[in-house]
Amino acid sequence: MLNIVLVEPEIPANTGNIARTCAVTHSRLHLVKPLGFDISEKAVKRAGLDYWPMVDLVVYDCLQDFLDRNRDGDLWLATTKGGRRYTEAAFRDGCFLLFGKETAGLPDWLRARYSDRCIRIPMREDARSLNLSNSAAIVCYEALRQLNFPGLL
Repeated sequence: MLNIVLVEPEIPANTGNIARTCAVTHSRLHLVKPLGFDISEKAVKRAGLDYWPMVDLVVYDCLQDFLDRNRDGDLWLATTKGGRRYTEAAFRDGCFLLFGKETAGLPDWLRARYSDRCIRIPMREDARSLNLSNSAAIVCYEALRQLNFPGLL
């Protein structure tokens, strides 16, 4: 199983799209607060997220809470400032794919701490970034490809 981690996501539609990716790939979704939206049962129903019951969800109070609870995790940080392409990473079963909030990305201190685990999606130099949900899907499917798409048709 892969783990997709969204650190302080701000846009509900992005998280909804990533939750769908998690649902169809048997990946676990980790959300690190603060969140820019409500994920209560009422809010999820109102948004029409019929696949939400298929999402294996873990919520954390803050980034340090996530790091403390996943101390031995195999972390990969997706960032436009990554030193290598995401295709050069050797993803393992159970690894964590971290993505930062839409307006700021991952914190500098976290990227510095895991500098050898920072990966990027190649894009033209004058572009800021891809959409968060697109980025998560690209990296998730590369990790699944490397693992030979376990449990997927």
